[in-house]
Amino acid sequence: MELLTPATEHDNSTLERLESLVAELTLEEKVHLLTGRDFWTTRPLEKIGLRRMLFSDGPTGVRGEVWDERRPSLNFPSAAAISSSWDPVIADRLGVASAVEARRKGVDVVLGPTINLHRSPLGGRHFEAFSEDPVLTAELAAAYVSGVQRNGVGATPKHYVANDSETDRFTVNVKVADRPLRELYLLAFEKAIVEAEAWLVMSAYNSINGITVTENELLEAPLNSEWGFNGVVISDWTAVRSVNSAAASQDLVMPGPEGPWGETLVRAVTAGEIPEAAVDRKVLRILQLAARVGALAGFDAVLPEPWSMEELIAFAREASTAGTVMVKNDGLLPISPASVRKVAVIGHNALHARTQGGGSATVVPEEVVNPLDGIRAAFSADKVSYSMGAVVQEGIAELPLEQIGNPVTGEPGIQVRFLDSDGQELLAEDRQSTALVWFGGDAPITASSSIQFHCIYTPAQNGTVRLGFSTLGRGRIFVDNKLIHEATLEPVGTDLGAALLAPPAATVPLEVKEGAPLDLRVEIDTRTTGALLNTLGITIGIEAADEDPETLIHEAVEAARAADIAVVVVGTNSHVESEGYDRASLELPGLQDRLVHAVAAANPRTVVVVNSGSPVLMPWRNEVAAILIGYFGGQEFGHALADIMTGTAEPGGRLPTTWPDRQEDVPVINVTPDSDGSLTYAEGIHIGYRAWLKAGITPAYEFGYGLGYTQWSIDSVEAPAEATANAAHPVIIAMTNTGGRAGKNVVQVYAEKPGSAVERPVRWLVAATPVWAEPGETVTTVLNIPTRLLAYWDHGWRYEPGEYVLRIGTSVSELPLASTLVLVED
Repeated sequence: MELLTPATEHDNSTLERLESLVAELTLEEKVHLLTGRDFWTTRPLEKIGLRRMLFSDGPTGVRGEVWDERRPSLNFPSAAAISSSWDPVIADRLGVASAVEARRKGVDVVLGPTINLHRSPLGGRHFEAFSEDPVLTAELAAAYVSGVQRNGVGATPKHYVANDSETDRFTVNVKVADRPLRELYLLAFEKAIVEAEAWLVMSAYNSINGITVTENELLEAPLNSEWGFNGVVISDWTAVRSVNSAAASQDLVMPGPEGPWGETLVRAVTAGEIPEAAVDRKVLRILQLAARVGALAGFDAVLPEPWSMEELIAFAREASTAGTVMVKNDGLLPISPASVRKVAVIGHNALHARTQGGGSATVVPEEVVNPLDGIRAAFSADKVSYSMGAVVQEGIAELPLEQIGNPVTGEPGIQVRFLDSDGQELLAEDRQSTALVWFGGDAPITASSSIQFHCIYTPAQNGTVRLGFSTLGRGRIFVDNKLIHEATLEPVGTDLGAALLAPPAATVPLEVKEGAPLDLRVEIDTRTTGALLNTLGITIGIEAADEDPETLIHEAVEAARAADIAVVVVGTNSHVESEGYDRASLELPGLQDRLVHAVAAANPRTVVVVNSGSPVLMPWRNEVAAILIGYFGGQEFGHALADIMTGTAEPGGRLPTTWPDRQEDVPVINVTPDSDGSLTYAEGIHIGYRAWLKAGITPAYEFGYGLGYTQWSIDSVEAPAEATANAAHPVIIAMTNTGGRAGKNVVQVYAEKPGSAVERPVRWLVAATPVWAEPGETVTTVLNIPTRLLAYWDHGWRYEPGEYVLRIGTSVSELPLASTLVLVED
């Protein structure tokens, strides 16, 4: 059994103790530990003092064991926003905050960060990953992992590897050559393993070159044998399909209690088909993880840094401002609230902001500050008007808590009852939401025959609403004890995540009167839901109002015309960006583009805020005064936006991903497998800005781009004239804040290899760092350039001697300084 070197500084005696515990176990007991106990936990074993370990989805919030509004979580900005800060300190602090949240909820392991690459802007989980560049991704991922684990909680870089899109994600076979696999997709993971020493890695659903990842040699090389990984390879949920994966370096099957190993693995070991030493190695790694997180008797985990709830919320606000990118400003921003008489806030997302993307990473925050709230707080509510402008919502939105009452308790909310086939109550829950997910936990979903949802619904206005439910299976709607609709909803596609979190809907028109209460009851036949792993998702509510689009736009235009400034918040919805499916288009949903054109024509002092997790097209970008990309900005999104608009905070972000002008310009966009189930990465080493440079197409906004509220000059660069392989070489850069206020910039260094004997990108990122300075201040920063980033992969890392050009600037296209470096033979 190989020697392990845990990050918690276990010595040889500790290793010997763990090995002795393994030796105490029977084969059956050892195999028993290799499959989860249930949806979120591992199996305990009292015999050796092992308690269960609790895993929770992340990475920008920690949900805990149940998806429950009664036990809310902090909602931090999405990974795309965090990466836009280009700041490892922000990523590290996010890790620390996540560890604090994890321990508050009894969680041992956070299932994050997501560090797959932004290969295509159509990728459905684009918002959940950091960047199109592997070096920037690796730097931020390592910082996050370090912040989590330094505080006694495990981190889980995922999804290893090339799981960069959602279409057919369970079965897709990614065909990728060794060179891009090493230089891009594996490089994004390497630093989190080698330097941050991640305690876990999650293996992905997809196959790589014909072999599913959970059975793939990539789990051993480079992960274990080259990078020295000594942690647990945990499967993505249901990713392990057969006992064959037990012969690979796959350690833990999730979820449980059923799975493909169990007795089948015991028989395979007994028959000599799989060596027992392979099982022992897996068990040792699981016990080592338990020791690290304090789940094994005699081992205490490090306690997280003490953060108050106020400090966590303040960090969420700071992280949102740090990741907000200002891509246009004609001088309108920042705005003094005292200087304006009227602000017209416009847009569906201004009121119903998306603070996080859809899917398993979703958490339930206690409070969300939307852009309208934030602007009203900063500018004074009496100065701010609001207009919807255009409907963005698709599907059903939950009923507002202030409009529903629990008929049993009399408190705001809804009662949920789980009933058996005789109508006897198995469990009753008093809930404060009509958008509910059971994803693990003890609710008797599979044991029940039906679930009843009951509330008193008091409409806030007169008219016709489309009342309904969104779930799978057969459901019935009763109003005042009268059946008004019933329907059976079938899943669309085969993706479990999409079926659970974005199921189809059934609605019926209903005339309502303002203030007139209605007894609303929805019953779901759980025998028809096809509930898998005791899971269920349901939303009870109403579809977006069927208002006249022309009227909505006209009202918004008139409000803008009457205001000093107009703020239009545009964005996506949960049917556009989510786990389980990819995007069909980069266009904003609904009539939002038309809305912005019309508002900008009425008031040239228009600020557009983009509330999306990934690139969208902006055909109006030359017509408006300012554009802020706020991404999914977390629960403090509205306050952060107001801080930037008023100049209280600097727009600290720079783009970690290229934003196109037209969809047809995007050089790498395909996410749809061929008829044989294969998705070929034919672009090789050219994704993101590399592909844009190779194609010679100018995007709307390039990689690394972003504006601040001050001006800068890059004064000088000092770099070594020569470099050797397998070393890091310092590049010293002096920058001056030439503007009138303190500010931030991000200095970036790219490498080029003129006349290379092998295919190379036009240029590629090798280092970057954020820089802050007071007005008139010159700051000097040192960036260490690893020569490994100058190498290329050809059955090993190869170093091409000769001259390299290092270009220094503030985006991939704005590079005013250069230095020549000669790579010499050792």
